[in-house]
Amino acid sequence: MCGIHGILQLNGQQDNVTDIIKAMGNVTQHRGPDDEGIYVGNGITIGQRRLSIIDLETGHQPICNEDETIWLACNGEIYNFQEQREILKNKGHKFRTGSDSEVIIHLYEEYGEDCLQHISGMFAFALWDEKQKKLLLARDRLGIKPLYVCRDGNRFVFASEAKSILQLPGFSPQLNHQALHQYLSLGYVPTPLSLFEGIDKLPAASLTIIQNGTITTKPYWQFQIQPDAAKSENDWIEETVETLKQSVQSQMVSDVPLGAFLSGGIDSSAIVALMSQFSDRPIKTYSIGFDTGKAGSFYNELPYAKQVADLFKTDHKEILVRPDVIELLPKLLWQMDEPMADAAFITTYLVAEFARKDVTVILSGAGGDELFGGYRRYLGEYYSNVYNKLPSVLRKNLLAPIASKLPSDRHSALLNLSRYARSFILSSALPPTERYRNYVQVFSDDVLSDLMKNYPSDRSDLFLDAFSSADAAGDLDKLFQVDCKTQLPDDILMLTDKMTMATSLECRVPLLDDKVIALAANMPSGLKIKGRTLKYILKKSFSGTLPDDILYRKKRGFGAPMGSWLKKELSPLMKSILSEQSIKSRNVFNWQQIEQTMQAHETNKADHTDHLQALLNFEIWARMYLDGVSPTDLTDQLKQELN
Repeated sequence: MCGIHGILQLNGQQDNVTDIIKAMGNVTQHRGPDDEGIYVGNGITIGQRRLSIIDLETGHQPICNEDETIWLACNGEIYNFQEQREILKNKGHKFRTGSDSEVIIHLYEEYGEDCLQHISGMFAFALWDEKQKKLLLARDRLGIKPLYVCRDGNRFVFASEAKSILQLPGFSPQLNHQALHQYLSLGYVPTPLSLFEGIDKLPAASLTIIQNGTITTKPYWQFQIQPDAAKSENDWIEETVETLKQSVQSQMVSDVPLGAFLSGGIDSSAIVALMSQFSDRPIKTYSIGFDTGKAGSFYNELPYAKQVADLFKTDHKEILVRPDVIELLPKLLWQMDEPMADAAFITTYLVAEFARKDVTVILSGAGGDELFGGYRRYLGEYYSNVYNKLPSVLRKNLLAPIASKLPSDRHSALLNLSRYARSFILSSALPPTERYRNYVQVFSDDVLSDLMKNYPSDRSDLFLDAFSSADAAGDLDKLFQVDCKTQLPDDILMLTDKMTMATSLECRVPLLDDKVIALAANMPSGLKIKGRTLKYILKKSFSGTLPDDILYRKKRGFGAPMGSWLKKELSPLMKSILSEQSIKSRNVFNWQQIEQTMQAHETNKADHTDHLQALLNFEIWARMYLDGVSPTDLTDQLKQELN
């Protein structure tokens, strides 16, 4: 696990960029505090920061083949390296180290660009073929590990984090307004865009090849859903348990201490249950909770986590979070590279920082909702069919007007139900694509046209593009495809990577192992969601292993009660950062729209938690990355403004 970065001269000119490479590595030292390495070749320089996990003694990178004609820097872990290593050794390949990354080099020697078809893991790597003067850049299938790219004149630059690319002399960060529109719409910046003009993200499951000045990017894999209706429900239960066992066991390979995040939800609980089968000592587990009023109680899952920890006799630790995040927001948004309208980046960082005191590797339940049908919005089609059976006069003249006046909040059971009902009823008449967009979007285009001063006339719609490219036959399967191409890599996995690596903690996601992905791709959607039961087959698979009140309790997001905090404890912070003076001086948004948004949220007329987080986090990000204020100085400024 590490950070990689490099510069390729596209015109063949050999420039000395070693100092730049060192600066690119220094700014991401948190990704690899244990070691650093630099390879200087013919027109290319590659750097790496290493967090030592496997082969602690000889796993230094960049790493090369026997005759030093192929060089590699890899961020991530290759889970099938032992299996592939034996196959390659039988073919005559000789290994210099015990590193999992070295297997990529020999797979490339054996299969060329098709080496990616033989790799199972989470990774972003750069491979330089000196003989062919060819650079290969690749990301894993679902984008667990990030990779940013930039063409800077005659240079092609890549890095695990955007802040590394900003170390290029003369590179001045500029706001990408297309990306800003997408960020405000979705709450995150979708690939291939970034919020920095001129810097892109390499898409998941993509391979970029640069040779003779030509840059080509192509997918090497696609998430194709082909349901297998021949198997019985019991067959699927047995296969699910066995596949998850194999995944968890393979991802427990480590030469350093290992633990697990435990929320008390089905995904993390299942992983802890399986980990306990493969360990001769108690699994170290870590949970996060809140103790601030009713909102904190609504989000607090510590009792459930404790129940699972007791059941499997783990070495369990808990951390309580309070809304004093003023010192965290600048620091964490700097680490994120780009803002998000998702409080989960705060909780992920805090529990990662807590766990890092004991372990270097952590297992997480991320990805279970997308692969096995865990989001309540997936029930939209089910409820739509029921709702549309009601007389149209009743829906139009009574229920819709009532829904528009329902109070909205997400921090109590009753108001949260009201929020869902309001959203569902008001979007029920929309086509399926637009209805689903309404569930996941932050700002609608109608609002954005009034909010943004520089509203893009030729704006892209990457969410619609994802729907257009979804080729599954069933509507539910299309939603799974869309989420695995958008929210999963660009929101959940991005924040998981950035926040765990900010604490020098490697996070592994067993539910996104290649074998698990293949299982989910072949499983009929009717077994993932049966009637109103989300994650049906996953719950059946762990029936008897996990108690029913863990399997069937209502889902909570891994976030924080940010909406409540913005009305109370964090209200002064919000009003300071989003003040009329601040908004007008930035000259990006119209102040009136922001003022109305804050007022509607404070009076429960609408739940604008995500909207306000998007605006708040953008302004903090802009002060650091566009205005050049350091995270430390910005924290001090905010404290002064609030005193």
